Parts: sequence; C-alpha cells; structure tokens
Amino acid sequence: MPHVKRLEGPKGNPIYQVGGKSFVFFRTPQPDATDPTTGERYTDVIMLWVESEADKLSLIQDDASPFFTTPHFDGHLSVLVRGSRLGEIGLAELTELIQDAWLSRASKTRAAAWLAAHHVEGA
Repeated sequence: MPHVKRLEGPKGNPIYQVGGKSFVFFRTPQPDATDPTTGERYTDVIMLWVESEADKLSLIQDDASPFFTTPHFDGHLSVLVRGSRLGEIGLAELTELIQDAWLSRASKTRAAAWLAAHHVEGA
C-alpha cells in the first residue's frame, strides 16, 4: 500500500501507519488477551483497523473465527487476530483486510486515488 511507514513500538513491535495513523499494529503481550486455559498472555496479537462497527461485528461474531476483541477494545474500530491463526484466513482475505484497514485510516484523497487506480467501484 502506498505512503506506508513502518515504525517500531516501544518494545520493538511493528506498527504500520498511513498519514501518521496506525492501521496494523503488532501488540505486545497484554493482560486482556490471554490463553483461556493457561492464563498466559498471547505474544502474537495483531490489531487491524476496520471501517465500521458492523465490519468489526461481522468478523468476530463467529466463535470459530480467528478474529476476536476484548472489552478493552469496546467502541474501538479494530479487531484482533493471533498471528498463529493467520493461516485460517487465506491470502486473499488477509490482503483485503489489510487494504480495508489502510483505506479506513488513509486520507480521503489518498483513499480515492488508490481506489481509482485499482478500478474499485465507489471511487
């Protein structure tokens, strides 16, 4: 995606931004994302921004889905996914999710230019 900057978070975790706004964020282990059996914090959680609450709900409503959220993210337009479960998504869906995350955070001008260049309806 164009105009992307990769930053390192305070603990070396990758953060991808467009126009100074994060759209993919590799989280450090946090107490809100833990293994339900062992209580150990997940070390591979990735946060992806979404366009709307409806988009978020469509990704997390199925308990078998690799996507989830925690109460910490109530009202936040993002979903969480464990890196170890990315294989369940497939490359095409993952590509679309990252593109949508970028589009949700890019400026209207950048988003419109990208959509037009890729012949996406609504551009």
